[in-house]
Amino acid sequence: MTHLLDHSHVLQTMQALVFKGPNQIALETRPRPTLLSSSDALVRITQTTLCGTDVHILKGDVPTVTPGRILGHEGVGVIASVGENVTSFKPGDKVIIACVTSCSRCSFCRKGMYSHCTTGGWQLGNTIDGTQAEFVRIPYADTSLYHLPAELDAESGVMLSDILPTGLECGVLNGQVKPGDRVAIVGAGPVGISALLTAQLYSPAQIIMIDRDANRLEMALSFGATDLVQNSDGKAVEHVMALTDYAGVDVAIEAVGLSETFDICQGIIAPGGHIANIGVHGKPVELHLEKLWAANITLTTRLLDTSTLPTLLILVKSGRLEPQKLVTHRFPLSEICKAYDVFLNAARENALKVIISNSKKDQSA
Repeated sequence: MTHLLDHSHVLQTMQALVFKGPNQIALETRPRPTLLSSSDALVRITQTTLCGTDVHILKGDVPTVTPGRILGHEGVGVIASVGENVTSFKPGDKVIIACVTSCSRCSFCRKGMYSHCTTGGWQLGNTIDGTQAEFVRIPYADTSLYHLPAELDAESGVMLSDILPTGLECGVLNGQVKPGDRVAIVGAGPVGISALLTAQLYSPAQIIMIDRDANRLEMALSFGATDLVQNSDGKAVEHVMALTDYAGVDVAIEAVGLSETFDICQGIIAPGGHIANIGVHGKPVELHLEKLWAANITLTTRLLDTSTLPTLLILVKSGRLEPQKLVTHRFPLSEICKAYDVFLNAARENALKVIISNSKKDQSA
């Protein structure tokens, strides 16, 4: 009898990556989540990943994330169980987890602003436990999960959870990229590369990638950038202006979240242009209205809504987009702390996206 009780206890626990406070994380044994609502689903995670937002959390830039929280808001997995009101999914279904949960009923959801859902939004790895674990509870499963097509590889599915729609929605669509536009993307990390990939859907004439990391810039070139600016000398604005015959760019996408990178966008934007901010800013930036007040520019901010996920899913299935090429490193969940070290030292490790796997067959580095 004792043996049976111990075995039952083991089945009800899991391994999870826990935020312990600024610059502190640990892989811990935690209770397996359970269904709390009839609209919930329990998903067994097969692949997840790390995000630049996780880095901001680790630095203490996101105060809504408190010590003890299981991190992560991206991933694919298999339905383990569903609440009685879930109609679109059943146990055994392979799914993509949208990083934003949507009730589909509140005033914000009816506007397509799922990130501002009054009872959902960005919850995973923020205000509720997230996906960097063996299991995760997904609220509003019918409108927060997507079926993973059999012909789609899991790593592409993970990129559809957050990173690819972030580049498209917060960068390209907010920036209103049009055919023939001159576009500059400040930051050649995963978000910046995602903006680069999706900007090409709108046929801009020029896409300038700006970063300090020469390796990431070379990767950006392979992904379709037309020009590269290595900002090692602090003269990115001068270089971009020279590349545009001193006219500036029509769209400047900020994909880092620093005052320095936001300043670059302000310095290169052409009259009538659009600055689209994607980066998570943990500190104030200075808006140079003394220069921009008469320039007819548009400045946008946005939290990802994942409203474009179905469209991107079609584009990936067709081969028009290949987001799995963003993956540079792979680790089992047992080595997730090592994965964080690689991701935090991306320039040293030549890292873009890092896949964390619970599936033994996918744990090759």
